[in-house]
Amino acid sequence: MSQDVTLPALGESVTEGTVTRWLKNVGDTVAVDEPLVEISTDKVDTEIPSPIAGVIEEILVAEDETVEVGAVLVRVGDGSGAAAPSGAPEAAAPVAEPAPEPAAAPEPAAAPVVEAPAAPVTPPVAAPPAPPVAPVAPPAPVAAPPAPAPAAAAPVAPAGLPQPVPTGSRSMPYVTPIVRKLANDHGVDLSSVIGTGVGGRIRKEDVLAKAGGSVSPAPAAAPTVVEASALRGTTVPMSRLRKVIAERAVASMQQTAQLTSVVEVDVTEVAELRQATKDQFHQVTGVKLSFLPFFVKAAAEALRVFPIVNAVVDGETIVYPATENISIAVDTERGLLTPVLKNAGEKTIAGIAKDIADLAERTRTNALSPDELAGGTFTVTNTGSRGALFDTPVVFLPQVAILGTGIVQKKPVVVTHNGDDSIAIRQTVFFALSYDHRIVDGADAARFLTMVKDRLEAGDFDADLGI
Repeated sequence: MSQDVTLPALGESVTEGTVTRWLKNVGDTVAVDEPLVEISTDKVDTEIPSPIAGVIEEILVAEDETVEVGAVLVRVGDGSGAAAPSGAPEAAAPVAEPAPEPAAAPEPAAAPVVEAPAAPVTPPVAAPPAPPVAPVAPPAPVAAPPAPAPAAAAPVAPAGLPQPVPTGSRSMPYVTPIVRKLANDHGVDLSSVIGTGVGGRIRKEDVLAKAGGSVSPAPAAAPTVVEASALRGTTVPMSRLRKVIAERAVASMQQTAQLTSVVEVDVTEVAELRQATKDQFHQVTGVKLSFLPFFVKAAAEALRVFPIVNAVVDGETIVYPATENISIAVDTERGLLTPVLKNAGEKTIAGIAKDIADLAERTRTNALSPDELAGGTFTVTNTGSRGALFDTPVVFLPQVAILGTGIVQKKPVVVTHNGDDSIAIRQTVFFALSYDHRIVDGADAARFLTMVKDRLEAGDFDADLGI
């Protein structure tokens, strides 16, 4: 007797899913709760466990095929009859044919990677020894012991070169810091070196020749070998997640009037607080204290004051949510996902930090439920974690705004103290707010960013740390 396994409901807003990979083939046995198939939705990728034990009799949905919730995926029998094995070869053939194609694809990509490192290694080794031999040979005949007079004739020898200016007849020409350091490293007195450069300028070659041709400084460092990606020269289909991201990005740009406002924020006070409390914070919470929880906390507070930035568009209606559910953009191998930090306005720095760490980890390990990716009212994307100064992020519909945070860096800044201006080294970051100009005006965006900026520059988060 056989039973059907259907696509279960994977979340409140999930109505369909795409089969990305079958983990069992026709004729295989499967146990209860053993992973049967991988399903991709517009929210999350997940494995579907088998609700029954038995033998796979028939696979009814092919890989890359999209079906609705409740559709029959596979038929599982009890394995007691002889019919199941006889039918297995027929069904196994179509399933087995597509499998070798993706498996064979990586092999050609691996070949160029092996050859790439071999090529650059040989040239650097052979090249350096050749030059030292040439300069050493000419001085030998000049250094004849019998005469002091030939020493005066030596400067005239390089007739083909630019006429050097004897050191005794000129003031010391400009010497670059690199040449000066090279002379110091080799113990060469620059006043005794005859420059062969333009206007008698002393070059590196002059210093090395004076030092006896010892061309063995640090340039012996091996060239950096960059490992090429195995994807070079290949063609792969877009994943279900990548298609969804592409569709939503294009829809967002076509359906909204997007604009981006940028401010620069001095986060020196936050940096000092973070430095002073990071060890204790880690001991109490078990997570590292980064700048991001401070940014999210300041944004959540500003959203409560300016709810238009936290609004959601529903057709021709503007909905003002009662909570600040902040989506946190997480970079994964499969693509960009945005798990939601619920009720962010009610959380401490410690609560925000722990929740972000947990959501990011489970997002990257594909352990999120679809509902944890839904319900966001505002998004924060920390592109500074990958070194970006700032960017102009795309708004995630139906939200009306997204905040991009850049890299925190030290720079000279003009500061005013008691009416006097001075230059100091401060830690700063750029905040870029992209928003739907149909709903949010530029003044709204500026007021929101200014409140976030003032909150962070004050650095008064001691009572909000939660440790």
